[in-house]
Amino acid sequence: MFIHFNRVFFKCQSHTLPCRYTTDLNNTNNLSPQPLQPDNPWQLVTTRDNGRPRDGSVYQCCRYCSTLDRLKEKIRRKRPGLLTRGVVLLHDNATPHSANLTQQCLQRYGWEILPHPAHSPDLAPSDFHLFGPLKRHLGGMAFETKDDLISELRNWFDNLDIDFFRVSINSLLSRWQKCIDLHGDYVER
Repeated sequence: MFIHFNRVFFKCQSHTLPCRYTTDLNNTNNLSPQPLQPDNPWQLVTTRDNGRPRDGSVYQCCRYCSTLDRLKEKIRRKRPGLLTRGVVLLHDNATPHSANLTQQCLQRYGWEILPHPAHSPDLAPSDFHLFGPLKRHLGGMAFETKDDLISELRNWFDNLDIDFFRVSINSLLSRWQKCIDLHGDYVER
């Protein structure tokens, strides 16, 4: 299957931003572009056009701002006092997180951003707690289709115990304290 990526534009928060659309050129029944809908907010869409790499960071930035909008609404509904006391957000320095549009969104909310040193996988729960067990789980498996892989991933995530995530967040606190105590210096293992 050949996937061709085109640049198109859509409206997002009063800005016109590029988005990616896919077309399956081998499927003669459906030659019209279909919107690319990444299920994973961690995903960054990367394409090549005339040999030049191009990323979907603007699209991801828009998605991230939408995620923050939904988060703010959930906080308002479930923990209304938190918005008035102040929200401290932890996210890394990925392009969608540090983009101007995202920064404007966060300033509008009045949320504090916890500084995140560059290249610090020891401070990202997905890096220090999630990817290792996931890699061990998938080790040795082979998938014939993308859908098979997605199905296995969903099954794995659905069967994780809530304590799996609790351990991750609890260890994050001590990791951050170590980073603060060392004034952001790197820690050798």
